[in-house]
Amino acid sequence: MKISIITITYNSAKTLPRALESVRSQTYGDIEHIIVDGASTDGTVELIKAYAQSSNLQILKSSNSNSPKVRWVSEPDGGIYDALNKGIRMATGDVIGFLHSDDVLYSPDSIGQIAAAFESSKADVVYGDLQYCNGDKVTRRWRSNAFKPSSLKFGWMPPHPTLYVRREVYEQVGEYDSWFRISADYDMILRIFTAGYKTHYIPQVLVSMETGGASNRDAKARLSKTQEDYFVLKKNHVGAGLLTVACKQLRKIRQFLRKS
Repeated sequence: MKISIITITYNSAKTLPRALESVRSQTYGDIEHIIVDGASTDGTVELIKAYAQSSNLQILKSSNSNSPKVRWVSEPDGGIYDALNKGIRMATGDVIGFLHSDDVLYSPDSIGQIAAAFESSKADVVYGDLQYCNGDKVTRRWRSNAFKPSSLKFGWMPPHPTLYVRREVYEQVGEYDSWFRISADYDMILRIFTAGYKTHYIPQVLVSMETGGASNRDAKARLSKTQEDYFVLKKNHVGAGLLTVACKQLRKIRQFLRKS
């Protein structure tokens, strides 16, 4: 089973090396790493080029190499979700997941665990837990659970950075809706999880994420996120509008109290 990991970047030279190294260190041997850069000017492109050359050369040298096969592009795009869609179109794997440029795979066997879960469960969608960090300090643990359709109306969602999905699911549900600037990932999750696909939960941290993402950087971003979440719920006919949004926010408070 080939697993495609998509990383989108824009002026990410400070954080990208850790993300790339976490992919390179995976023990699973059939990884395609797609990197979609938005025409960076801070040295990111040079980092990507060196990483791709090193990994692909290692594959040529040894048929037993676990180095990921790297494909990349650097060009202007229409934002985060446009770049994710571009990555999906580039990917050739049986399963597709995402690793943002300031995130890392939690352990060298994270992708191996995901691949094994797909094989054993025959699921269409696999996800796990997410850990938020500020440097070396764990600030929040997003512990998910097995999916129940009724939980969506109470604001439940799996951590998007841990979500791995079979290619045919994206072919059926379509691309990320780039009309949303912050909540297109929530929209995609609702589209997938209301469509009846078989899901499987891994009760392990799969990804470690730095705090301060696009939806949490300031009060204005959090307000925009709340508004978009409301429209996402209405679009997908899930839950009770503002009540479901409130439940979703309350779930986050519990995560801050859970750090292990």
